[in-house]
Amino acid sequence: MDETSQKIIDATMALVRDKGYVATTTKDIARLAGVNECTLFRKFKNKKDIILHGVEQEKWRGNLTPEIFKNVQWELQPDLEMFMREYMERITPDFVRLSIGLRAPQIYAETAPLVMKVPQAFLSSLVQYFGEMESRGKLPHLDFECLAMTIFSSTFGYTFLSASFDQNLSKVSREDYIRQSVATFVQGISHE
Repeated sequence: MDETSQKIIDATMALVRDKGYVATTTKDIARLAGVNECTLFRKFKNKKDIILHGVEQEKWRGNLTPEIFKNVQWELQPDLEMFMREYMERITPDFVRLSIGLRAPQIYAETAPLVMKVPQAFLSSLVQYFGEMESRGKLPHLDFECLAMTIFSSTFGYTFLSASFDQNLSKVSREDYIRQSVATFVQGISHE
């Protein structure tokens, strides 16, 4: 990718993150990238084409793969805290805002599969973890997909709300939230 094309992609993704897809114009993109609009159309077909090139780049995707969840201790409390912490460290407020901008109906069919890779990596890793915990005799047989969705929903909810409202909605720190929500979850499933 040449430097000019990268500037155009970076400008586009930043504008979509800050303004949304619909409100982002090619004039805005050209201005922020420091190029004229003709250059933009020589490099890319249209705004949608720029977005699709952007979401293919790791820097504009959530950097969340199953490999980051391999550092487990096979103890429920610290392991679930690790899952939540790893997600929250990688899925930044900027990524949350960008993923919201990428949900515009005009591009959603193309961007959704790429955005969904983040929750899919989290959920599949957690379901596998629960299965292994069961085989080690540390967890009874439960609906592991449902349990994974519960942990993911809690993790995503905190991340989304923090990205949307900073600390204005709640003063609960990320670490306190992780510790307390995992403790509540572990206590709940231990009474099954």
